[in-house]
Amino acid sequence: MSRTAGRPAVILPRMPSFSDFDTRGYRTVDVATGYGRWVSTYEDTVEDVMDLALLAELTVPTWSGARRTADLGCGTGRTGAWLRQRGVTGTLDGVDLTPQMLERARARGAHDRLQEGDVRATGLESGAYDLVISSLIDEHLPDLRPYYREARRLAAPGAHCVVVAFHPHFIMASGMPTHFTDASGEDIAIETHVHLLSDHVAAGLGAGWRLVEMREGIVDERWLARKPKWATFRNHPVSAALVWAREDG
Repeated sequence: MSRTAGRPAVILPRMPSFSDFDTRGYRTVDVATGYGRWVSTYEDTVEDVMDLALLAELTVPTWSGARRTADLGCGTGRTGAWLRQRGVTGTLDGVDLTPQMLERARARGAHDRLQEGDVRATGLESGAYDLVISSLIDEHLPDLRPYYREARRLAAPGAHCVVVAFHPHFIMASGMPTHFTDASGEDIAIETHVHLLSDHVAAGLGAGWRLVEMREGIVDERWLARKPKWATFRNHPVSAALVWAREDG
């Protein structure tokens, strides 16, 4: 195996296409268009058990120890508000592609700074953040490697990167893209990509991160109390949280 800068080269497998699994056939829009139209009902749709409950189970990092945090794909500020509740008192900067979502985040007031931008090229300061966090954005990225490289660029020595992902198994088993129902009642899909957990591992390692913790959330009784129609997916994994530490040297 070839080596670059002392690290084994990481070869990503061919990623499966969502079209191989799609059972819904919804009309699909790009990310900015979709979230701009979804914003008014977004927080009524996304369940805390999918991402915030997983974050609460992690043993690392120590949330209250974060002095500067970059919240990439910050959306309406849900994750930022959760971090504040968990004792994050340091600087919290958010980046999101969708102006309408940023408006909601500004109104929420959890972040110190919010800016419109791409999570793969944020324009934030290099080496400045001891926590980089993203929740439920990975399925919108055609390639994970630019995200993990950008997170590594932002990371200070000793930093952690926390990623909550839409579990590939659930996307494949359900044939369900990220989607919303618009004002007319039409179900509309937002561009969705399937990333195996091994794709995350390969991309993270390739960017110079070290995996220190991973947890998976399943469709359990908490889910079925909210979504009883999902009973056929009982005990199927629906989301995953990966915690990375900056690999130095």
